[in-house]
Amino acid sequence: MKVLILAGGYGTRLSEETDVKPKPMVNIGEMPIIWHIMKFYSSFGFNEFIILLGYKGYIIKEFFHNYFIHNYDVTIDLDKNTRTYHKKNEECWKIDLIDTGLNAMTGGRIKQAQRLIDNKTFMLTYGDGLSDVNLNELIKFHKNEKKLLTMTAVQPDGRYGSIDIDGNSVSSFEEKPKHDNYWINGGYFVCEPDVLNYIEDHNTIFEKEPLEKLAKEGQISAFKHNSYWGCMDTMRDKNNLNDLWNKNSAPWKKWK
Repeated sequence: MKVLILAGGYGTRLSEETDVKPKPMVNIGEMPIIWHIMKFYSSFGFNEFIILLGYKGYIIKEFFHNYFIHNYDVTIDLDKNTRTYHKKNEECWKIDLIDTGLNAMTGGRIKQAQRLIDNKTFMLTYGDGLSDVNLNELIKFHKNEKKLLTMTAVQPDGRYGSIDIDGNSVSSFEEKPKHDNYWINGGYFVCEPDVLNYIEDHNTIFEKEPLEKLAKEGQISAFKHNSYWGCMDTMRDKNNLNDLWNKNSAPWKKWK
């Protein structure tokens, strides 16, 4: 099953980083977040990726084009004009890097992958979100539900702590509470190819008309994920993700 990754947005709320690189190339530890996402999918056996490029997409192209020289020891013989890579960990990835245009909307980017999915079920996610969702259970759920699209629904931590008030007195504090009935789109979709028929053109925002119409037709299932989910939307998010990684406690790290 192929995995589509949306990697073309401007990332304006992370401008400290995205002025010089696309958001999926912002590092967690020594590697960009898109690498973490791909390693996560690969840990479940999904190794075919379609990366939907836009803003500064050439930087992502260059990263994968020069992947060996960036990540492995190399012996260069200038006399024979040869290079030998000494691989430590080999990713068995097949990657299609598709330039979907600078200003295409999310739906327009996804639509351009139609020729590459072979009219088969595919997975889809964003290039800035990480989770520890069990992909095998997600796919099993999707098959059982028999709908066109399954969305991973998550409950993010609140941005602000809450207080309990008894009369005029504050009785307790709760930091970053999760709300039982507050779910958001966490990405990590499973889609049938007919989903692409709901996308009109490059101006279509996937999260608007296509998802709204699918929902009205009863064609979206929500896979409720109560464990870890995090996105890199701001510098605060980037720092939180890096703290988890540097402490060797990243929930999304399913590989050795």
